[in-house]
Amino acid sequence: MYAEERRNRILALARHQGRIEVTTTAVDLSVAPETVRRDLSVLERRGLLRRTYGGAYPVEGAGFETGLLQRETLHIQDKRRIAAESLNLIGDAETIFVDEGYTSQRLAALLPGERPLTVITASLSTAAAIVESPQLSVILLGGRVQGRTLATVGSWACTMLERFAIDLAFLGSNGISRELGLTTTDPVMADVKAKVLAVSRRRVFMGHHSKFGASNFCRFADVRDLESIVTDTGLSSVEAHRYSVMGPRIYRV
Repeated sequence: MYAEERRNRILALARHQGRIEVTTTAVDLSVAPETVRRDLSVLERRGLLRRTYGGAYPVEGAGFETGLLQRETLHIQDKRRIAAESLNLIGDAETIFVDEGYTSQRLAALLPGERPLTVITASLSTAAAIVESPQLSVILLGGRVQGRTLATVGSWACTMLERFAIDLAFLGSNGISRELGLTTTDPVMADVKAKVLAVSRRRVFMGHHSKFGASNFCRFADVRDLESIVTDTGLSSVEAHRYSVMGPRIYRV
């Protein structure tokens, strides 16, 4: 396979799957991981891919956002472990914010039912998953619903958040880096997440290791704003330490 043909195939895989990893792509294409890394660098210079820790994801413009159905097919076991570990951080919180996304949905499904808990969310899917639990009081933020993520965004959501004082926020993002912090693809989504941080006493980031080193169009938080980061063991201990020296405690599961 010629280099250009291989790069076109890598780009097609990234666009189909939402992201690719160096190790699995190298096996699929029967080439060395170093070859894949060089190809990713070439595609990034062309503005077609964005490199992340251990892989890359496609750049489809500032508004690119993977859909919820696509997220439900990627790294499922890792995300379930992340959600289960994050559950242990609730402590004595009485009000929590749960972000949109598959990992957040898994966390919501695991929430304890033996004591009252108020859950604020912008995610229609998360709200629907837990609304029938007798011990959980669910508040769904208002606003415009994004078709791909099924989350509410806009000024109504931010205005509602201004009236709250939240004990603990579980947040996700499209990317997290030591230089640029937490980023996402949409300004109105970033506004909601930034407002959540402003009204929350504790902040926990939940994310697959593929999010690390990635950055997007809209920045909404610093790594130093976080109390904890929960990810999988795909993030090396060395890289995890680099994040921990900025303040948050790192959990790798």
